[in-house]
Amino acid sequence: MKEAIEWIFILILASTSWLILSVILGFLSDLRFGDPEQLPHPVVWIGKTISVSEKILRKIFPKNPKSERIAGCILALGIPAMSFFISGCILWIALVRNPPFGFVLHTFWAYQILATRCLEQESRKVYDVLQTHDLEKSRKQIARLVGRDTSQLTEEEIIKACIETVAENTSDGVTAPLFYLLIGGVPLGFWYKAVNTLDSMVGYRNPEYRYFGTASAKLDDFANFIPARLCALLMLLAIRLAGKKEKLNFSSAWNIFRRDRKNHLSPNSAQTESVAAGALEIQLGGTHRYFGEMVEKPTIGDPIRTAQPEDILRMNKILIWTAVFSLVLLSAVRILIWFINL
Repeated sequence: MKEAIEWIFILILASTSWLILSVILGFLSDLRFGDPEQLPHPVVWIGKTISVSEKILRKIFPKNPKSERIAGCILALGIPAMSFFISGCILWIALVRNPPFGFVLHTFWAYQILATRCLEQESRKVYDVLQTHDLEKSRKQIARLVGRDTSQLTEEEIIKACIETVAENTSDGVTAPLFYLLIGGVPLGFWYKAVNTLDSMVGYRNPEYRYFGTASAKLDDFANFIPARLCALLMLLAIRLAGKKEKLNFSSAWNIFRRDRKNHLSPNSAQTESVAAGALEIQLGGTHRYFGEMVEKPTIGDPIRTAQPEDILRMNKILIWTAVFSLVLLSAVRILIWFINL
């Protein structure tokens, strides 16, 4: 009986259906449970590995532009490759020795790779603190979500920072991970998370990382090129379908997307931020302080009205709808490709 059950799982796991089912279950688990702080997270381990590797590489390579670029390339290529290889090996062993356990492990890791609920919860915390009208506490709360200096932000700037983060991470934390999970399963999902984590840790333009972080930033731009644009289109679809109920302006979202989707230092971030700015009829972007330096950025959208705390909740509605559409569309494409290749 046990052998029969294992063979059934092997047959299931040999097809595309197991992968889609596993990702769907992981997606639903993320929506239900989020990211419990007490649960060890693989991305934390990836981050620690990046920190240790950076220290080692900086000791090995001389401090000059050429050497720092080489060291940065080694880091940018090595960490994602390691993440892919280690997760792939563990998963392969689990599937061979115990297919049901392998399926559960893949589903659990898919759940950890996705971040829909976590993003919604963290942005909701910013909204909740804003309701207390404690500006200092609000600045500390938004600092959990952004890399910029938050010590001098006004209430409106805090709201905009939160909206920008949710808009950008709708792609980085939801659509892009689903894109890679449904192409190559958890190993490719962890490859993407490593690329994304590298960019968030070393992909800066400041003096410390101007050369060392170049490769990581470029790799992240490449990895997010398709997902960011797909996410922007799915956000537009979400606004089109749910816009009236949530008082979102689809026409403005479409027009600002067409006009301002390239108004960012990153080739990808403004894709989704422009949709959000247009839908909410606010202006995002502009100059901000990062690590003590003012970084000039183009503006995105028109300042038709002042951003309000409720805009965070409206942005979260866009996030949830876009996450669902991403899962449905990408799963459908995967199934279509499967049938074509039969």
